[in-house]
Amino acid sequence: MADYSYIPITNFQLLLSVSLVFITGLISALLRLGLLKSLLWASFRAFLQLSLIGYVLTYIFDINKLAIIVPIIILMCYIASNESVRRIDKAPHNPKWLAFTSLTASTFIVGIIVVTIIIQPSPWYSAQVAIPIFGMILGNSMNAIALSLDRMYSEVYSSADEVETMLAMGATPWESVNSYMRNAVRAGMTPTINALMVVGLVSLPGMMTGQILAGMDPQVAVRYQFVVMIMIAAAVAIGCLIIIGLSYKKMFTDEMALVEDMRKN
Repeated sequence: MADYSYIPITNFQLLLSVSLVFITGLISALLRLGLLKSLLWASFRAFLQLSLIGYVLTYIFDINKLAIIVPIIILMCYIASNESVRRIDKAPHNPKWLAFTSLTASTFIVGIIVVTIIIQPSPWYSAQVAIPIFGMILGNSMNAIALSLDRMYSEVYSSADEVETMLAMGATPWESVNSYMRNAVRAGMTPTINALMVVGLVSLPGMMTGQILAGMDPQVAVRYQFVVMIMIAAAVAIGCLIIIGLSYKKMFTDEMALVEDMRKN
């Protein structure tokens, strides 16, 4: 019988892993990619943030109070919404709060279903289950809505003449951009669908790999990973639909014309 025992990582082994950062940095330096400083800073930040969150989560898991868990998840949604729209170009408005609304709605809808109906911890709001689950949903939804928004704004901007022609012929804002909206939602969902297609054949996802390395039976780890992949797909679909549905009207004036920022100069 296989021995699914936990193999701890010592401080010395953790320090050895830093050598991988230097290998990447060396390649960057040799090719003059200009990424060495960013790589070292990002690695330092990652270590600091993960070390800190390890202590924080230990404290939160011990308290395990709903009044603490919910504000933490909302704060996570706020941070994710800021990051998701930070690099979006051609936005005719600040989409931060629309992103926050979309991420919060999709995260809580799917997260509550997974935690209360599928996994069913005791108590149902168990921090040890809820925070990792909601965090995985947020991490993937954040990237998806960023892709969707960027795709929609870019396509409408590049097709501004066609959109304005349709508006002049009597089309509504919805009719003039609905094809671009569909493309935007498709762009946000495609990476998740691709991941579903190859999981287990090409990739062993992080949660499943982590559980196996921590000593869990692979058959049990696979079940958890399937639940995670499906919940991410659902959250991404909901988040993309909400953000695109809320954002497309911001591209038009009250007179149903494209706002100035969406027109080509």
